[in-house]
Amino acid sequence: MWGKLFSKKKESFYLPGEEIRLDKSFSFNDYSCERDPLNTCKSRVAFAMFMFVLVYGVMAVRLFDLCILSAAERKDPPAQWAENNGTYAVPESPIKRADIVDRNGTIIATSLPTVNLFANPKKIMNPKRAAEKLAAVLPDITYEDLLAKLTRRGSFVYIKRNLSPSQQYQINALGIPGLEFEDGEKRIYPHKNLFAQLIGTTNIDNVGISGIEKQLDKRLRESDIPLKLTIDAGIQDTIRQELQAGIDKFSALGGVAILMDVKTAEVIAMVSLPDYDPNTMSGADDRAMFNFATKGLYEPGSVLKVFNAAFGLEKGHIKLTDRFDATKPLRLRYNTIKDYRGENRWLDLQEILIYSSNIGSAQIALKIGKEKQQEFLKSLGLFESLSSFEVAEKAAPMLPRRWGEETTATVAYGYGVSVTPLHIASAFASVVNGGIYHFPTVVASENHDEGRRVMSAKTSEKMRKLLRGVVVEGSGKRANVLGYEVAGKTGTANKLVNGKYIDKKVMTSFVGTFPASNPKYALMLMLDEPKATKETWGFVTSGWNTVPTAGKIITAIAPQLDIKANYDLDELRRNRIIEASYER
Repeated sequence: MWGKLFSKKKESFYLPGEEIRLDKSFSFNDYSCERDPLNTCKSRVAFAMFMFVLVYGVMAVRLFDLCILSAAERKDPPAQWAENNGTYAVPESPIKRADIVDRNGTIIATSLPTVNLFANPKKIMNPKRAAEKLAAVLPDITYEDLLAKLTRRGSFVYIKRNLSPSQQYQINALGIPGLEFEDGEKRIYPHKNLFAQLIGTTNIDNVGISGIEKQLDKRLRESDIPLKLTIDAGIQDTIRQELQAGIDKFSALGGVAILMDVKTAEVIAMVSLPDYDPNTMSGADDRAMFNFATKGLYEPGSVLKVFNAAFGLEKGHIKLTDRFDATKPLRLRYNTIKDYRGENRWLDLQEILIYSSNIGSAQIALKIGKEKQQEFLKSLGLFESLSSFEVAEKAAPMLPRRWGEETTATVAYGYGVSVTPLHIASAFASVVNGGIYHFPTVVASENHDEGRRVMSAKTSEKMRKLLRGVVVEGSGKRANVLGYEVAGKTGTANKLVNGKYIDKKVMTSFVGTFPASNPKYALMLMLDEPKATKETWGFVTSGWNTVPTAGKIITAIAPQLDIKANYDLDELRRNRIIEASYER
C-alpha cells in the first residue's frame, strides 16, 4: 500500500476538468495586449497616473520657483507679486494724489482712503423704505433728496461720497440690494486756514481747482513722491498770527505778508487775509478765496522810490551827495507834484528816502528819462507776468498805455503802475542781495535759478545803507527791531474809487530786509484800508500801522530763522542797564 503511495510511477489520475485537452496551437503567447481587455484597462490607468504625476510635478516646481526663489531674489513678500505675462506688478495703492509737505517735511496736504456710496435705482425694490433707512444713517441728506436719487432713471447715481467707517458699516448692515461701495480718497488739510490760498483745494473728484493743487495737479496725480515746498509751516503760522493782529488792531479789510530768501527768491511764507478753511469751505466768500499776494494788483506808492533811487545810482546820473530842490511843488504840464508833510528845502538822496519826497523822486526820474526808467523796472521783473510761479491765481502788471513825462514822474513815487505784492518782494530782494534778480518760487529744488544781474554789487551796498537810514531816522522807525539791523521803505497809496483818489482809503506797505549788513530775508507787508486810531493820532499812513506790524513780525520770526542778534555798543549797554533794573 505504502509502496503504491510513494511510487514514482505516474498514474493516469485527473482532477475534474483535466480530462479536457487543449490544443497547443492555441497559445497566450500569440495573444496581443491590445486584444486583452484587462491589460488594456491596466495600461490606461497607469498612463493616466503618470500624466497626473507629471502635471502636478511641473506645478510644484513652478510654485517653488515663484514663491521661494523669485521672492528671495527680489527680497519682497511673495503675496505682493503676481504673474502677468512673465512680468510682476506691485498692487496699486488706493491713494492717487501725492502729499504736499513744507521745507521740513511737515505735511501740509494729504489724502486719506475712503469709500463712496452709489446706487443702481433699477435694483432698489422699495425706494421709499430704502430712503427712510438711509436718512437715519445719513442725517446730512434729507429723505426727499434720497428718494429722488433712488427713483431716478438710469442704473447709477451717487448717494454720498467720503463715508465714515461707521456709516459704511451701518449701511452695509441694512442689506439693501442695489446699494454699492467704491474706493475713493479725500483731500485733507491738517493746518486748516494756514495755507488756504497758497495750497488751494480740490473738487469732489480730488482734482485741483485752485492754488498749488491746480497749478501742479498733473504732478500730484502722476507721482506718489511728496511735493516739497520752500514754505516753513512754523514761520507761516507766526506771520499769520501777527498779521491778523495788525488787521484787527487797525480795522483793515485785509492784508498780505511775504517772507522771501533774498539769495534764492524762495518764498518762506506767504499769507493773504482774510482766508478760509479748505476742509469745509464754510464761510468762504469771494474776498477770502482771493489770493492778494499773487493776484492783487495795486499801486504800491512810495516803496517804488527804492527802485527809482537804485536805477539813478546804477546809471551814474546821480550821486549820494547830489541835492534836489524840494522847496516848492514840482509843476508839470498836467500835474503838480507835492510832498506829504514836506521839508520844504533842498534834499540829498538819503533825505529823499527818509522823508519820502515825491518831488525829489520825480526829479531823479525826469533827469534820467523814461527809456532808461522802463528798461530798469523791466529788468526787476515789474513788467513781467508771474506765469511760471507755482500758484494758479496770478496777475500780470497793469502798465500805462502812454508813457510820457507825467508817467515818468508819477511812477517814480509809486503811481501809474499796478503790480502784485510778490512783484515788489522779488524786485526788492534783487536790490539788497548784491544786484541779482531771481524769479520767485515756492517749490523746493536742489538746482536754484542762477538769476540775472540787474545792478552792480556796489550799488546794492549803497542801497542797503540808504534803506537802513529810513528805518533808523525815517518813517520806518517802528520796524527798527533791536539787534537785527532792519532796512526798508514805507509806502502809502490812495485807492482809486470811481476815477478819483480818496485820501482816507489807502493801501499801506512796508518792504524791508534783515540783517542789513548781510541780508538774508526780505519781508513785504501790506494792509488794505487800515483805519486811524487814538494811538496813530488820526493818521493812516504806513509808518503808523504797517511798519509796527512788520516790527512785531521780525521780532517773532528772527529767532525762529536762527538769526543771531548783532547789538552795537550803545544798544548792548542799554540792554544791560534794563536787565540790571529787572534783577533789582
